[in-house]
Amino acid sequence: MNFPLFPDQASTFAKQVDEIGLALTVLTAFFTILVFVLLTVLAIRYRRGSKVNRVTSGSHNTWVEIAWTLPPMGLALMMFIWNVKPFAEVFNPPPDAEEIFVIGKRWMWHLQHSVNGIRENNELHVPMGRPFKLTIISQDVIHGFYVPDFRIKRDAMPGQYNTVWFQATKPGKHHLFCSEYCGTNHSEMGGWVYVMTPGDYNTWVKSGGVTAQIPKTPEQSGFDLFTQLACGNCHKNQDSLRAPTLLNLYHRQRNLQNGRMVVADDSYIRKAIRTPEEVLLQGYSPTMPTYKDSLDEQQIHDLIMYIKSLGNGAALPDKAAGAVAQPSSQSAIDADARIKLGASKPAPSTPAGASGAVLPGTKPGNSAAVPVGGSNSR
Repeated sequence: MNFPLFPDQASTFAKQVDEIGLALTVLTAFFTILVFVLLTVLAIRYRRGSKVNRVTSGSHNTWVEIAWTLPPMGLALMMFIWNVKPFAEVFNPPPDAEEIFVIGKRWMWHLQHSVNGIRENNELHVPMGRPFKLTIISQDVIHGFYVPDFRIKRDAMPGQYNTVWFQATKPGKHHLFCSEYCGTNHSEMGGWVYVMTPGDYNTWVKSGGVTAQIPKTPEQSGFDLFTQLACGNCHKNQDSLRAPTLLNLYHRQRNLQNGRMVVADDSYIRKAIRTPEEVLLQGYSPTMPTYKDSLDEQQIHDLIMYIKSLGNGAALPDKAAGAVAQPSSQSAIDADARIKLGASKPAPSTPAGASGAVLPGTKPGNSAAVPVGGSNSR
């Protein structure tokens, strides 16, 4: 019977977590046994009726009190310091980590790779030796994204982005669970993480992953949604009376009508899309429609990624010229993949010499025209 005491160690965090867990188990067992042994010995020795001299017993002993206070306190501080490092690291991904967007919903996990746009359900394919950042949110109730072999667990909260990261070290198939009770079929909400060699992973990406066509990146999906919702009718390359520009919006400070000053991060942009009246900017009226009930978390994430990309000079559609320049991250899928998938042309790319983004409906030659998001509140 194969029943290992610990799951496989398949990430850079696994060994640290196991060592800390083992140390805590040993210390807990030691002090539990020590207390019960002393309790038993003293209870027997000083039981009622025993012939023990109780005359010389004092009210307290300073050295004994110091002995049972300072060493355990020092030991507890040492354990705290040892625990802090991996705890802080797992929630602060390195700058070069590739992002994977995760949505938990009853009763499945939906995942999308931000670099190549590949989407997966209840499965995740990653290569060994590369860091990956998970941005996690829930579509409905609280879920828990838990991969025991990686020793990572992060709650998926409705209306809130949480992050965690990992770097896989062992190829193979690793269980993915939901660790928070989320309703009737909670026990069925699981899947697998497939850790592959870099060569096998590159082949998997070139084949489009689990899709039968060239996948779109979140930025490209957000671009399509932005155009579909006609957000460019209000959001221009410069601030206007109807709405502010969203060019270089990400991480800028925004002054709200209620006097607060906030930073335009992912959570702010999400709220500006779903309930724009809650983050209305100074000088603007609440004219933007609410998308709380019409866009799901995947669509909101795609719009956020598209808006973030506008600060990097991404090229946008030029209707006057009849051409469309998609966000440049499509180049992550190379020409070989397009041929294998039956694509007749390479994906459009940014025109040479383009120095900025071009708003839908603007003519060539406008140097910094940008469509972005759909909210006066942004």
